[in-house]
Amino acid sequence: MEREGLKGRRVEGKGKERRTSPSRVMERRLDDIREAEGAARRRTAGLHKHLVPNDGLKAQGCAIIGTATANPRLGIHVAVLGASGGIGQPLSLLLARRGSELASLRLYDVANVAGVAADLSHVDARAPVRAYLGPSELADALHGVDLVVLVAGAARKPGMSRDDLFQINAKVVYALATAAAQHAPKAWLLVVTNPVDATVPIALEAMRRKGAGDDRKVIGVTSLDAVRARKFVGDAVGIDPARIKVPVVGGHAANTMLPLLSQCSPRFAFTEQEVEDITTKLREAGTQVVEAKAGGGSATLSMAHAADRFVGQCLRAMQGVKGIVECAYVSSSITELPYFASPVVLGRDGVEAYLPLGPLNAGEREALQLIKPDLLRSIQKGTEFARNAQE
Repeated sequence: MEREGLKGRRVEGKGKERRTSPSRVMERRLDDIREAEGAARRRTAGLHKHLVPNDGLKAQGCAIIGTATANPRLGIHVAVLGASGGIGQPLSLLLARRGSELASLRLYDVANVAGVAADLSHVDARAPVRAYLGPSELADALHGVDLVVLVAGAARKPGMSRDDLFQINAKVVYALATAAAQHAPKAWLLVVTNPVDATVPIALEAMRRKGAGDDRKVIGVTSLDAVRARKFVGDAVGIDPARIKVPVVGGHAANTMLPLLSQCSPRFAFTEQEVEDITTKLREAGTQVVEAKAGGGSATLSMAHAADRFVGQCLRAMQGVKGIVECAYVSSSITELPYFASPVVLGRDGVEAYLPLGPLNAGEREALQLIKPDLLRSIQKGTEFARNAQE
């Protein structure tokens, strides 16, 4: 008969009976515990490897600790220039929440950016957030980034025209685009700072003067016009705006943008009055917000939402997703104008294809000709500013 206990165990073997010492029993039990712990560590490591690809982290027990690694981190390095401003703060929050899409989020401004970064560093997302303050840290903010979002500059105030805004923001855009050409010449540069009709030519010319400036990667963000158009059409017809697509072409100012409602998807039989009402509402939307805020800013929240949405599309394109089409204000030959907002296909290296405007009805053809002179003046103004700017 076999008995087990802490004092030992009787084992039958070759006709002899032998007794195992208590110390041997404890050693075996410790071996079993070590094996169980090893199995647990292997399961933890396997789960971590499955959920989080190797980016310099390893599992130790149930903890995740950092280690040096030669493997690049997944995600894209993004810099926001003007991160502590009215658009910059909400945009930075939305970008920080993208988590693993970003390898890092770099916030640059000339004031108050440390507080913004500290605040966003508590968001439960993977990408590290870092602050860069003033011109002396601009190079570090841009070094090695893949995508730059330029939102720096003054916001429009009541009674201020976009020409007034130009006088303030032209120098800001020129200086930051020049820095991008020097420290991130291969990065995408998304220009949000108004007036976009003029600041995009400034940015591209500034980069060209430094031997950089890829037409496919310097992009004016006009996505707020598309966001508003979807909202206004959705409200007019009583369906979810998310289901609607409306190309908005031309420029990004009230007198240069043109919604192509005849190409709205799904299609609706708008009356002439409905077309006029929606177009007018779209063109006056920015002024309406400026006046409603009574000097407290411009369309910062909706612009941040629209810019984040556009950045998201760019990130997808940079990661190899095919068939991404957005309206954007770019250097192109779609019309006789050197810059024009139109549907483009985004790819790994910027704009991959420039799509035609498509069939226009009589009213749209007439409106298109009416917006061109004002748009050309803005383009020329921006181009001349950049070419005459002092280094």
